[in-house]
Amino acid sequence: METILINTQNNSSMFDYLIVGAGFSGAVLAERLASQAGKRVLIIDKRNHIGGNTYDHYNKDGLLVHKYGPHIFHTNSKDVYDYLGNFTTWRPYEHRVLASVDGMLVPIPINLNTINELYGLHLSSSEVENFLQSKAEKKDRIVTSEDVVVNKVGRELYEKFFKGYTKKQWDLDPSELDASVTARIPTRNNRDDRYFTDTYQAMPLHGYTKLFENLLDHPNIKVMLNTDYKEIEDSIPFKKMIYTGPIDYYFDYCYGKLPYRSLEFKFETLEQDTFQRTGTINFPNEHPYTRVTEFKYLTGQKHPKTSVVYEFPKADGDPYYPVPRPENAELYKKYQMLSAEIDNVYFTGRLATYKYYNMDQVVAQSLTMYKKIISSQPNVQNHNGQKTAINATAAVKARTLGRS
Repeated sequence: METILINTQNNSSMFDYLIVGAGFSGAVLAERLASQAGKRVLIIDKRNHIGGNTYDHYNKDGLLVHKYGPHIFHTNSKDVYDYLGNFTTWRPYEHRVLASVDGMLVPIPINLNTINELYGLHLSSSEVENFLQSKAEKKDRIVTSEDVVVNKVGRELYEKFFKGYTKKQWDLDPSELDASVTARIPTRNNRDDRYFTDTYQAMPLHGYTKLFENLLDHPNIKVMLNTDYKEIEDSIPFKKMIYTGPIDYYFDYCYGKLPYRSLEFKFETLEQDTFQRTGTINFPNEHPYTRVTEFKYLTGQKHPKTSVVYEFPKADGDPYYPVPRPENAELYKKYQMLSAEIDNVYFTGRLATYKYYNMDQVVAQSLTMYKKIISSQPNVQNHNGQKTAINATAAVKARTLGRS
């Protein structure tokens, strides 16, 4: 990675790809295009660092912390795990989460131990299945997040574990949210207290930022930080763009802003070896924050002090979570239709597709997109060295004026 000095009048300085966003989506595509296809790539980011939301760093006390909240890698894809393993040594780690409910800390997702501890019972696996069925309120149609949980475990457990947490996280009642929000939360009839059950669960031994530094360490890749692509789109020549930023921003919010939930983080360093019993503790009901994470569990770092982060959901700020409601999906579809009209610009990643992805899903998506890009027929080259992608974009944007 190095400073960019470009002669805009010289075709030899043209980049094959301008990649907007230095998170997993952009970085994986940059690495593949540079190392496998020999393409010259410029990757830019508005932030002052690479790594997107997985960026980690050592704080003033020498503790490795995740700036944007905890990120735990897990996947069932050997291909994704092995690919990233080219750029990091993995440290095996299985994440465990407790929830503060009725004055107790009990495992989440709900499992056999959760029910037995919460109700003072000694149920077996088969008995807990019957217990949950007796609590469940069966729904003919599953439409909302409330429907999902009440149908599975009943209203009492829904209110203890899900209702308050969801309300804090989204500032919406679960009855107002799409079923997808809670549909992927399992309920287990055994004692498996791991938060994830994927085949591969690990953390980068030296952190995510080091992984990204290795990903982007190629002579064909140049990096610009503290840069909005709209500041440089008319001055740096390139042939094609890969855009991983917010799709509504790309089109100048011509249909309005897509709603997101954001987070505020409060970090604390404590003069003690550990602070809590496990990596993360959820607070569904009490306190304005949703969870507290202690990083030493995640990183495996040995240090006399420890660092924790409190997460406070909020409406404004960096876009973290697309709000899954039907009207927002319809708004996104309008932008998606605009993006389909543009040649030589690829839209990918969470913000550009208005969908929440796990890290492994983003990596898999980028590996697939790389194959698609390389296998596609090359477009007509612009021999004047100007930005065909931007010119096409300008035309589409012009046609959107006045649309609602």
